[in-house]
Parts: sequence; C-alpha cells; structure tokens
Amino acid sequence: MGSDVFEKYPFLKELGIKEVNSGSCYGEDGWMPIEGREIIESVTPIDGTVIAKVALANDEDYETIVTKAQEAFEKWRMTPAPKRGLVVRDFANELRKYKDALGQLITLEMGKIVVEGKGEVQEAIDIADFAVGLSRQLYGFTMKSERPRHKMYEQWHPLGVIGIITAFNFPVAVWSWNAMIAAVCGDPMIWKPSSQTPLCAIAVQNIANKVMKRHGLEGIFNICIGRGSVVGEKLTNDRRIPLISATGSTRMGIKVAEAVARRLGRTILELGGNNAIIVMEDADLDLAVRAILFGAVGTAGQRCTTTRRIIAHESIVDELQERLVNAYKQVRIGNPLEEGILMGPVVSETAINDMMAAIDSLPMQGGKLIYGGERLDRPGYYVTPAIARVPGNVQMVCRETFAPLLYIMSFKDIDEAIKLHNEVPQGLSSAIFTNSIKYSERFLSAIGSDCGIANVNIGTSGAEIGGAFGGEKETGGGREAGSDAWKAYMRRQTNTINWGDELPLAQGIKFGD
Repeated sequence: MGSDVFEKYPFLKELGIKEVNSGSCYGEDGWMPIEGREIIESVTPIDGTVIAKVALANDEDYETIVTKAQEAFEKWRMTPAPKRGLVVRDFANELRKYKDALGQLITLEMGKIVVEGKGEVQEAIDIADFAVGLSRQLYGFTMKSERPRHKMYEQWHPLGVIGIITAFNFPVAVWSWNAMIAAVCGDPMIWKPSSQTPLCAIAVQNIANKVMKRHGLEGIFNICIGRGSVVGEKLTNDRRIPLISATGSTRMGIKVAEAVARRLGRTILELGGNNAIIVMEDADLDLAVRAILFGAVGTAGQRCTTTRRIIAHESIVDELQERLVNAYKQVRIGNPLEEGILMGPVVSETAINDMMAAIDSLPMQGGKLIYGGERLDRPGYYVTPAIARVPGNVQMVCRETFAPLLYIMSFKDIDEAIKLHNEVPQGLSSAIFTNSIKYSERFLSAIGSDCGIANVNIGTSGAEIGGAFGGEKETGGGREAGSDAWKAYMRRQTNTINWGDELPLAQGIKFGD
C-alpha cells in the first residue's frame, strides 16, 4: 500500500479513497475519527496486495449514527415523497458521473470482470431511476364500506430507520436495491457492508454525502463498517431499527432472523442459492450453453443466482457436457481489469479451499471431475472453473459452494427433472430450456419450480430490477427491487371515515338503544 497504488489506480482518488479511511459516517462531512479504532486492510483478490486501510466503527460511532438517523427520520418522513424522489434522481445522476471509476473499484476490490463491475453500477442507476417514478406511485387501495356514509381506504407511511447488511459479491447493487427504495419511502438507512469490500461502500458514501449536502440533508444515507459480531449484532438487536435487510449465507440469515424476531422486528432475507437449469430433450443447445456459461462462470461463480446444477435429459446430457467442456476451455482467466478477460479471481483463499474441498469429496459420493478445478500458479486467488458429473443431488450438491463449480446430472422425464430441481434446501433462481409449451408451463405452475425466480429459455443470472427479487426456503423469502417490494419499507394503515350523522356498527351489530 502507498502512493504507488494510487498512481496505478487513479480512480481511487477520484472516488475519495485515502490510504487510511474512516469506516463510519452519518452524513455530509460527518466522517468519524480514525484514531483509537481497529484497522482492517482491503486486499485485492487480483494479486493479493493491500489497496488501503479502514478504521472500523466502535460502540460510540454506532450510537452517534443511529441517533443522527433517527433525527433525520423526523424530517424526512414529512418530506413529500415526490421531493424525496428528486434526491434519489440526483443520486442516480451522480452514479452516472462516477460509473466507470466505481465499476473499476468494484473489480479491484471484489474481483469480478470490469464489464460486470460497471454493469453493477448501472444496476444501481436503474433502481434509482425506478425509485424516482415510484415516489409518485406509493398507492393504497380504497374499499367499499358496508356501513352507509362511510369511506374506507389504506395508506402507506414511512417505517423508520432501516438496517442494510450486504455481502461482498455485489458491494454496490444490493445496497442500492434497498437504499433507493427506502429513501423514497421516507426511511433513512444504516449500511453495514461486507468487511471484504469496505472501499466500495466508502466510495458510495462519498457520493451520498455530495447529494445530501446539495439538498441540505444529513443522516439519510449512513454507513457503519464493522465486524458482524459487533455492528451486525447491534443492528439486528436494536429495537430502534424496525427492519433489517440482510444478504449473505443461510447460516448468517438464520442468526439475523432469530435476533430480529425476538424483538418482533421485520426482515428481508436474501440468502443462499443453489440454482439449477433443466435442459429438456428438445432444447436449443446453442442457447442453453451460452446461458449456462454466463450463469456458472460469471463473477467466478460468486453470485447468489449462479448456475450450480444442470439437470439434463438423458438423451442429450453427454452432448451438452461435451459442449460445455469446449466452452469452458475458451474462458480467458486473468486480471479482471483487462479487456477480454471472462473470469477473474475468487474473493479469497477461503473460497479456493471450499471449492477444493468440494472437488475432493466427489469420488466418495459417486461423482467425477470432468474439467477444471485447479488453482492457477500466480499471485491472487485464481482457479479454473470446474465441471463435475454426479448421480443426483448427493450431500455435497445440496450445499452451496460459493465458487465456479458446476454439477451435471441426468433425468428420464419432466417429473423426475422437477423432483431433482426442487429437492435442495435453497430456492432462489431456476430455469428450463425447452421449445415445448407443455414443459414450460409445467415448470412455471404450482407443481413446478419452487423458487422465487423461474425462467424459460434464459439462465438463472441477470435478473432485471423491475421484478421483485428473492427466493423461498433457505433463501429466506425476502423480496427486493421492483414490483411491490417497496411495501416492506413502509407501514400500512387502514382508515375509515364516518361522514354521516349516525354510528352504525359493522356486521350489523346492535349495541344498546
């Protein structure tokens, strides 16, 4: 770490990153001191070197941030929603300004290829644009009362200060799904990003500070970087935080859900995925191979929507496997900041060890490594994406290995395929490749895919922000981004107005004279 890093990566200074950064801020010019706080290093998986350091928030920092956010809520909730939308519109424009720089920082700190890094920023821009329109559409229903001269309707009010906990793999986009929607709904927020990608969060907070200053605001967008055992537990146990939106492993999600449920708070949980693509005998294999390649290899297999299982009809499974091996051989692996690279590193040594442990267990469970699965001899955390043939959803297949490891299994008929598809504990994203309307409708029906996302002739990755994103079972049941996901960030109120001169009771009840 030093001036050479900042000379090599000039976008760091452009985004306001320093050699040592504060990890907590409550608003414009509100960065907490660095002195006396634990320091962590941000390491790039590209070559294993230190980019910069971050001072973690302590207990006093956390209390200051929560207090400031609560104070901001008093004013923000009474700001008309369309005016809140103007702030978010400004945020979208600032993100456009810094798209290239922020996209490169995502690549540097997380390891995804640069087109994916910039695509992630575009996703944040898209959800901000969506939220601007939403700010004029926070609709409630009107209902017909059974009582004469009575009017019934519902309205939605801001909920309060929202806690957002994000993972390393989407260090900007997932925050934006929550933050942009929460902001137009009238909720300030406190963001606890992953300690593996703190610089991305600091860069976004610097942008947020500019936007808040321009509008005379503070305490709407807040950041609190700290260990999960400290900041994470404080957020989840804090009765002042009515909603926690958490993205991460199922194990982490269970802890969050239990803690928040004990205080009767709300959660939005986006947890593990073990996503499968069913490939029918009539599928367009050219289309399927392209979708599988992006779904399984994109982001080095570290998306929650990564394709991890291929369930292929027995008549085409061998041909599909051969095509996939040939496609995998064409994948250029290397520095994700360079053009033409299709797969960068995984995020850490732990990710490599988990992948190798899964591969080593293949023979014991009737599986066989078909291709890849090697660590590359170079600085950083690079592996070759792996393909394995397995007899079905054996024990290791039912666990999510967060790395580029793809399992292939075969089936005889559509009923067996859907059974294989549904019998894992996770339920996020799914897809089927077929030219049959019967197969596709069977897959999309109530007796088909049990996932929150089900696609036909497209892969499991790359969801658009217009639809609600989330899954079932051990994926947590949460929904973020589009559709009516905004309702989770507000409280519903049913109102009845009596504009007559009498007081009739519902259900025809007579009480006294």
